[in-house]
Amino acid sequence: MPDAPHWHITWSAPASKALRKLDPQVARRILTAVSRLADDPRPAPPTGKPLKGEPGTWRLKIGDWRVLYEPQDEQLVVLVLTLGHRREVYDRLA
Repeated sequence: MPDAPHWHITWSAPASKALRKLDPQVARRILTAVSRLADDPRPAPPTGKPLKGEPGTWRLKIGDWRVLYEPQDEQLVVLVLTLGHRREVYDRLA
């Protein structure tokens, strides 16, 4: 049986900037979780789930932190849109 395709992770400028501003320990946790998306871009709830009201956008839950991203099936790319604390990250999409 052939291996599942490996997805490429791409970071938007706002997501990269937000990651650089985080505490290094939190940033490492987020990087580890996001790197797992290369093998499974649509993890099962509660870790991952589609974002309501934003077709094609998914949410990755890492403790109190959230990563919002788009799996792009045609290119096998996971585009990380933004990330932040759960209280504020959803406002960044508006």
